[in-house]
Amino acid sequence: MCSRTRSEGTTIITIRLRRLALAALFLVPGIGIASWVTRTPDIRDLLGASTLEMGLVLFGLSLGSMLGILVSGLLVARFGARPVIAAGASTIVISMPTIGVGAGLGEPFLVAAGLFLFGAGMGGGEVALNVEGADVERLTGRSFLPQMHGFFSLGTVIGALIGMFATASAFPVQLHLILVGVVALLAVIFSVPRIPAGTGRVERTASGAVRRSNTHLWRDPTLLLIGVIILAMALAEGTANDWLPLVMVDGHGFDAASGSAIYAVFAAAMTTGRFIGAWFIDRFGRAVVLCASGVFATIGLAIIIFVDGQAAATAAVILWGLGASLGFPVAISAAGDSEVDSAARVSLVATLGYVAFLVGPPALGFAGDEFGLRAALIIPLVLVALAAVAAVAYGRRMRGAVEVERVA
Repeated sequence: MCSRTRSEGTTIITIRLRRLALAALFLVPGIGIASWVTRTPDIRDLLGASTLEMGLVLFGLSLGSMLGILVSGLLVARFGARPVIAAGASTIVISMPTIGVGAGLGEPFLVAAGLFLFGAGMGGGEVALNVEGADVERLTGRSFLPQMHGFFSLGTVIGALIGMFATASAFPVQLHLILVGVVALLAVIFSVPRIPAGTGRVERTASGAVRRSNTHLWRDPTLLLIGVIILAMALAEGTANDWLPLVMVDGHGFDAASGSAIYAVFAAAMTTGRFIGAWFIDRFGRAVVLCASGVFATIGLAIIIFVDGQAAATAAVILWGLGASLGFPVAISAAGDSEVDSAARVSLVATLGYVAFLVGPPALGFAGDEFGLRAALIIPLVLVALAAVAAVAYGRRMRGAVEVERVA
């Protein structure tokens, strides 16, 4: 009896440390992305770049993220999630000083290279992190992914607040991002050893079966609906992460420091939504929460696009942040809610999400250069409205599946 009690106690402690490590590893990219996003007006000025040229610089992020997300699922299946997480987090650490030094030297190619590293680390590592988080949910029987993503949002709040004060005080961009890299390194050193080995790994002899399983997943209507939702909501979040300060500065007349402050408001709304979201999920279900998320984000984006006035824009950012907060993690939870091919399902929808999250926003730079950044937001506006409709369809399929089980 005593031995069993000690074993259960050890397991509880191990899972708690694992949750803490995953939270810290989500905090790192949150701080990182907010740190350079809030300095984008300064980075643009140091580079002397136009909106179109900034879009091209951000394309380095797109290339890196595409590489990361395309190989992540295969690497997790081959080696397990932990080494993929370690490689991704380490790459994010290196990216921060690279972006800062590039900006300080006025070298757009070096900034793009740093963003490439950031995208590769985030796109690859976070797919593996979501596989880990879904596994924790299965082991504990409790919601964890919204809170885990909440730490990413908390990181964006911390990074945005620091970035806001750094911008207002004209703190050098290069020194700012070097210090962020040091803090990220400490978090990685603490966290990676606490991630268990083997999560998501498939034996090499089963590689053919994995390919057939993934092909089958693309024909799963429910999973495809989840994919539509996560693609749209990730684009809504990623658009804010890349463009919100500049939308506020160029589109609504805020100064650079105020634009960074508005991004901090968005990040705070995201964080709030993710940490309180579990209560709404347990009470109303995933489909209702996903639909409400799409509606909130649609209203927020519409106000920013079509209504002039800084007060209205600030209020709309709160709606945008609350709407975007739960779309990604709730969709991941829905994808992983299966006893069969759970890791493959999570990897598939997470990949779709990170494609939109990291590739879509730079593409908006081209539309923004032609029509203005506010008008370019019509693209995510249409997609989040579509996500709300897809969430209704997803809810109907889930209710239908429950009825079939009852009859059976």
